[in-house]
Amino acid sequence: MNGMKAGGVQSRQGAGLTGITAVLMRPFYGFKRKAPLASYAVSRIITMAATLFILGFAVFGLMELAPGDIVDQIMMQQLFSEDQGRAGQNRDALNMEQLEERRAALGLDQPFYAQYFHWIGRVLRGDLGTSLISRAPVSFLIASRMANSVLLNLISLVLITFFSFFLGVYFSTKAGTATDLAVTFFALVLHAFPGILLLILLQLFASVTGLFPVTAYPPFPFASAPGRFVFSYAHHIFLPLLASFLGGIGGTLRMIRATMLDQLGQPYITSLRSRGIGEWRIYFNHAFRNTLNPYITGSANLLASLFSGSLILEIIFAYPGIGRLMYEAVLQEDINLVLANLMFISFLVLLGMVLADIILALVDPRIRYGKE
Repeated sequence: MNGMKAGGVQSRQGAGLTGITAVLMRPFYGFKRKAPLASYAVSRIITMAATLFILGFAVFGLMELAPGDIVDQIMMQQLFSEDQGRAGQNRDALNMEQLEERRAALGLDQPFYAQYFHWIGRVLRGDLGTSLISRAPVSFLIASRMANSVLLNLISLVLITFFSFFLGVYFSTKAGTATDLAVTFFALVLHAFPGILLLILLQLFASVTGLFPVTAYPPFPFASAPGRFVFSYAHHIFLPLLASFLGGIGGTLRMIRATMLDQLGQPYITSLRSRGIGEWRIYFNHAFRNTLNPYITGSANLLASLFSGSLILEIIFAYPGIGRLMYEAVLQEDINLVLANLMFISFLVLLGMVLADIILALVDPRIRYGKE
C-alpha cells in the first residue's frame, strides 16, 4: 500500500511538472505554428550563443592548463631588453611578490571561470579589452586583420562555387568517358592532397622562380596608392588563393557531379525525356536545381574549412590575417586577444551554418522546420 501511495504521489508530481512545462512552452509552440521559419532561426541563434559560451569556457580552461602565463612573458621580454649587467640586477628584484601583484592587476590571480564571466560582462558592454602584450584595443587589432581574412576566404568561396558547379554539371554529361575519369581522378587527388604540403610547394616555387612574391601582401598601404595596391595585391595573393582554391574544389566538384548523376537517374528525368524536353533544359531547369540542396548544406562546412585552413596559409605566406594574429596571440598567451579572435571566427562559421539552413529552407519548400 505504501508503495502504491508513493507511486501515486510521484505520478501526480510528474503530471504537475508536465503541466507546468506545457504552460511555459505554449507561447513558443504558438509562435512556431505561426512562423515556423522564424522560430527555427531563433532556435538556431540560441544554439549558436550556447555553443559560443561553451567554446569560450573550454578555451579559458585550456589556457589555464598551459605552462606559464602572460606575466612570465612580459617579465622575460623586459629582462631580454636590458643589457646583461642590468638584467642580472632586475632578475634579483623581480621577486614573487612583484609577480603576484602584476597578476592581480591583470586579474590573473582569479580562477579561470571567474575571469571568463568577467570577460563576458565586458563583451556585453561592448568592450573586448586590450591586448596584454601590445596594450592596443583588441577590437582594433581584430578589425585591422579580419577584413584581409574575410576577403581571401570569400574570393576562394566564390571561385570554388563557380568552377565546381560549371565543371560538375559539365562532366556529369560526360560520365564514363576518358575525360570524365581523368577529371574525377584529379579531383580525388586534390581532395586528398595535404594542404600544408601544397602551400610549402607553392612557396618553394615562388622562391625558386621569382615569378611571384613569397609574401602574400603588398609592402605599402592601400591609402598611399589605391590603383597600384590593387594590382600588387592581386600579384601577391595569387599563389595563396590558388592553394585555397585547389584545396577546396576537389571535394566540392565530386559532390556536385555525384549529385547530378543521381538526379539524372531519377524517374522524373526519364519522364521529362519521354516528353521530348531538351537535354540542357533537363540539366539546368530540373536536375541542377536539386543539386543546390547538398551544396548549401555543405557550404557552411566549406567556409569553416577555409577559415581553419587559412591559419597555415597566413603563417607560411606572411599574410596579415586573423589566423596569423591568433597564432601570435597563442604563442604569447595573450588571453584577451586569443579569446576574442576565436569567438569571432567561431561566430562567423556558426552564422554561416545558420544562414545556410535558412537558405535551404527557402530553396526547398519540402523542408518543414515547423513540423512538431
